[in-house]
Amino acid sequence: MSGPAAQARSTLLVTGCAVLGLLGSMVGLSVLGAAEREEDAAPVGFATTFDSGRVPAEYVPWIELAARQCPEVSAPLLAAQIEAESGWNPLAVSPADARGLSQFMPGTWATWGVDAGGDGGSARPDGVADPFTPADAILTQARYDCWLADQVGSTGADGDPTRLMLAAYNAGPGAVETFGGIPPYPETQSYVARIVSSMARYTAGGPTGSGGAFGDRVVAAARKWLGTPYAWGGGGPEGPGRGYAQGANTVGFDCSSLVQYAVYQASGGEVLPPRVSQLQVGAGEPVARDEMRPGDVIGFDLHGSFDHIGIYLGHGQFIHAPRTGDVVRIDRLDQPYYSHRPQKVRRFG
Repeated sequence: MSGPAAQARSTLLVTGCAVLGLLGSMVGLSVLGAAEREEDAAPVGFATTFDSGRVPAEYVPWIELAARQCPEVSAPLLAAQIEAESGWNPLAVSPADARGLSQFMPGTWATWGVDAGGDGGSARPDGVADPFTPADAILTQARYDCWLADQVGSTGADGDPTRLMLAAYNAGPGAVETFGGIPPYPETQSYVARIVSSMARYTAGGPTGSGGAFGDRVVAAARKWLGTPYAWGGGGPEGPGRGYAQGANTVGFDCSSLVQYAVYQASGGEVLPPRVSQLQVGAGEPVARDEMRPGDVIGFDLHGSFDHIGIYLGHGQFIHAPRTGDVVRIDRLDQPYYSHRPQKVRRFG
């Protein structure tokens, strides 16, 4: 944990469904690194059945103990964080001087460090809170996570408490309060999505990434959010989010963020499409209109550019987030409004 990502981020105004794109997301198809997919849209705290066999044995008792500190912090979440922070190296030191298994900066450690157990695996405190002692690091990580969860919970921010806590871990609780939810920082959104997806790796009976055809997983991920409000500029790979301008008071998806979310989740966190529809229709693999299959992404040129996009379900239907005041819903491709528009089809897996 090398400190909050507090520097200013820029945004870019572009025409189209997701008109307010994120500058850091204005790239082609991105690979973020392997991670297991998040199986459910339920609150992150659901993942409490710990697959301890994936964790070094000496750390299992401490992770299980730390996971009892507050409802927002589960054993799979702690394990996913440690994997991301240090790769399970208790002696890791980052270029920014973040230290130990949980990568605490010295200043943060001075405030939060816990003397949980002696070096060498002793269960007795040894009088020293040391970030390089795994027991101390793991208990401190949970303590700090729980404090962050309490802080963001008191702000009234929208969203799942554990996702908000992870956002605060990366960007600081002040950023979560300012934006009323997960901040629109690409770094923070990717961090939250990566940890949440990686939790499945440490969940007993969790998904293995082989759950049927890729297209079916794209469809399943999108269908979970039927009825979710349209939020202009809102949403991202981790789920619904607060929008901008006319979407500023709404938490939900716009058309391109729904596509981005569904593909990211279906790929197990390996594929992150561009943020806006105009770029999404240029990513992935081109597919002929008469060769579409469920899970393919279809873009529509409504106003001189490919400013709308959805996900094909089969049987002439597609799911999308249509417009402000509407919700994620299923429509037909043969509706007059869509049928005569230029279309592009892409496949991401």
